[in-house]
Amino acid sequence: MIEILVVVGIVLLLTVVAALGLVSSRGKVRRQPPRPGVDYRPGTGDDAEVPRDTPLRTVDRVDSPLLSDVQAPLPEPVQERPALFGDLEVPEPTAGRLTRLRDRLARSQTTLGRGLFTLLSRDTLDDATWEEVEDTLLTSDMGVAATTELVERLKTRVRVGGVKTASELRGLLREELVTALGRDVDRTLKTLPHADRPAVVLVVGVNGTGKTTTCGKLARVLVADGRSVVLGAADTFRAAAADQLQTWGSRVGAETVRGPEGGDPASVAFDAVKRGIDVKADTVLIDTAGRLHTKTGLMDELGKVKRVVEKHGLVDETLLVLDATTGQYGVVQARVFTEAVEVTGIVLTKLDGTAKGGIVIAVQRELGIPVKLIGLGEGADDLAPFEPEAFADALLGDEAAL
Repeated sequence: MIEILVVVGIVLLLTVVAALGLVSSRGKVRRQPPRPGVDYRPGTGDDAEVPRDTPLRTVDRVDSPLLSDVQAPLPEPVQERPALFGDLEVPEPTAGRLTRLRDRLARSQTTLGRGLFTLLSRDTLDDATWEEVEDTLLTSDMGVAATTELVERLKTRVRVGGVKTASELRGLLREELVTALGRDVDRTLKTLPHADRPAVVLVVGVNGTGKTTTCGKLARVLVADGRSVVLGAADTFRAAAADQLQTWGSRVGAETVRGPEGGDPASVAFDAVKRGIDVKADTVLIDTAGRLHTKTGLMDELGKVKRVVEKHGLVDETLLVLDATTGQYGVVQARVFTEAVEVTGIVLTKLDGTAKGGIVIAVQRELGIPVKLIGLGEGADDLAPFEPEAFADALLGDEAAL
């Protein structure tokens, strides 16, 4: 009897324990929260994504679609187009360009040419008059030596030749000015390519002379004469110098080789010549950084640029850009540059609207280097090959106006 009661008690105890466990397990089941977008419209702060109700597939269960199953055509690859600089410009022909720009020398003509004509047209040419002639020439930056020589020649010819008419006097002045400017001086720009490489033109000068602009205009001069040009932006120190040069080149289809800002200018110059060889260009035009002639280190660096470039071959032209408004100080600058590199030609800029036409004579006389180009304005085609006869005519003005 006791055994039966014990068995019954154990069964009841197990039943109670099982019932309590079932209740406990049910209490642990959490209700699924309402789903935004399904059970109600999502609000601010709710996850807008609808929870997935289907089991996720693993990667090995995802099949790649066959190309034949794709209905829509595949998009064509996007091709990058080169930046366009607009239509190429056609530079003005250089032949006779200085003659067409005579009006740009109007002020110089009034001060120098007509000033001399007025003085020499006096009835009596005494010592005081000749002193005024000297002063007029000196104020035109002709220099003391060149002025003295020109005045002595004028005195002799006026006294011996017996000049009587305005036309004769003008002819006399023109002839003497052309002689002083150098009638027979070779002013040819050596820009024709060699058999295995292009001609190389190195452009140097001090800060503020308009050197980079002159390089751009010179590129137009070369293109107008039928040359293919590569520009080397070796001025790596002035902000935007390379951009400025590239803009000039892009207008006429000249490629520009440039390097990182603050980089080695000699390296850029070397790469520019190499590029010119690769594309078989006629001329490589290298713009160097402006530098003060009093800075020995910078002048030494300029010599380095030339030496590195000449690993490809000799530099054909080294053009020194001078500001005509600096007068005799420009001659001092030029002398220092000729000691650093062998300058073969002078480019005189800002010659328009000044009374400094005599600087052409002074530079050539003091340095023995010809003026090959002159800048007569801010226009793109205002850089002209220097022609002594046309320059003298521009200084003296039209004969009918005298």
